Amino acid sequence: MKKLLVSLVLALSSLLASQTRAADLPDFTELVEKQGATVVNISTTQIIKGRRGGQPFPFEGDESMQELLRRFFPGQIPNSPGAPQEFKNRSLGSGFIISADGHILTNAHVVDGADEVLVKLIDKREYKAKVLGADKRTDVALIKIEANNLPVVKLGDSAKLKVGEWVAAIGSPFGLENTVTAGIVSAKGRSLAHENFVPFIQTDVAINPGNSGGPLFNLKGEVVGINSQIYSRSGGSMGLSFAIPIDLAMDIQSQLKAKGKVSRGRLGIGIQEVSKDLAESFGLGKAQGALVASVEKGTAADKAGIEVGDVILRFDGKAVAESSDLPRMVGATRPGSKVVVQIWRKGATRDFNVSVGEIPDDEAGTRSASRGGKPSEPQAANRLGLVLVVPTVEQKRALGIQHGLIVEDVRNAGTRTDLRSGDIILSLISKGVQTEIKSLAQFNELLQGFDKSATITLLVRRGDAQTFITIKGLSDK
Repeated sequence: MKKLLVSLVLALSSLLASQTRAADLPDFTELVEKQGATVVNISTTQIIKGRRGGQPFPFEGDESMQELLRRFFPGQIPNSPGAPQEFKNRSLGSGFIISADGHILTNAHVVDGADEVLVKLIDKREYKAKVLGADKRTDVALIKIEANNLPVVKLGDSAKLKVGEWVAAIGSPFGLENTVTAGIVSAKGRSLAHENFVPFIQTDVAINPGNSGGPLFNLKGEVVGINSQIYSRSGGSMGLSFAIPIDLAMDIQSQLKAKGKVSRGRLGIGIQEVSKDLAESFGLGKAQGALVASVEKGTAADKAGIEVGDVILRFDGKAVAESSDLPRMVGATRPGSKVVVQIWRKGATRDFNVSVGEIPDDEAGTRSASRGGKPSEPQAANRLGLVLVVPTVEQKRALGIQHGLIVEDVRNAGTRTDLRSGDIILSLISKGVQTEIKSLAQFNELLQGFDKSATITLLVRRGDAQTFITIKGLSDK
């Protein structure tokens, strides 16, 4: 009897433990049942005329191979050998319905260059869609189908999303419609290379080709993001996926709906991250803000009095914790708005009133100038291990500079620096004081004033950009 009682207690404990574990895990069934119908499959067709790159079509002349390709890739393989006059490039993606009359959000790259966009609903109905607008900078597109009484997603607040929170994605990876995957929020406000305007939500939700443009849901069944990118070495999911916050996406879609394009604010500056060493050079108590590396003439920043070497600490009342924060803040500001920009200059904060400019639809590339001409006679390497030359009048004119020294060579003693041959040293900053470099003698004299353990910062022109480079420790020369 005692053994039986013990067995019952153990069985009950095991049952309670399993029920507790099950209760701790999220249940996505209700979410999928209620929101699955709001997710659509998007297929696009792009008609490309002529040969690809003017090259012969693959397997041209091999009828058996072309017939095999025609079976598995219909519409893309010519019906006869010889140069094809036209072929179709097809791709797949996802989207979700935001209005009952057929407005759908997806990624800009899903519909980019498409001649035809086809939307398929969960009930198998298909519609041709019109692209109302696409914004490549945020990868958001708004399309429209002619339909009514459609199921609509619930929109959440991506700002309230927490790291570690459960989320789910619904989409069409590899064309498999209404596939559900789940995971957690890994990080917020993630910056990616060449993506200055989106504070991405990073998750470990399995995202694959075809998921692009689909919704990211929280456990309340609310859309908190648009699945946009993955990091992968294989082409498939590796647990690193990125979504566009829904609050940003909805702001973009409202502009696309109203004007077919997006207007963004612009200061006209080049910036870089403030490292610990740079913060020390500029006399900042900690590494924060966005360091101004260049200012374009005639732009909003130039007119307001912002200068190279300033560190922007606040924009329109919001703290700039990292340099990547600033492009998003400025971009989200309507052109023509009057804002206050707080900067750090020469050991003190100053406020500047700025009338924000506008980014053109196609931002022109920065001017490139040939250095040309022959440099003056090379000098001996200085305490940084640099061989420097004074630019000629022609070089200054071509480069658009009034002063500076060209790095002719970087020798062994200078390999600890990030300077390269061809860089132009414009100024030197130490303890918050910035000095323009106008001659070899002046620069070398400045270097002689520092001890071996000193930290200095140089403003350097490299190509069409300007950057600050910090150097710690000098030679005994």
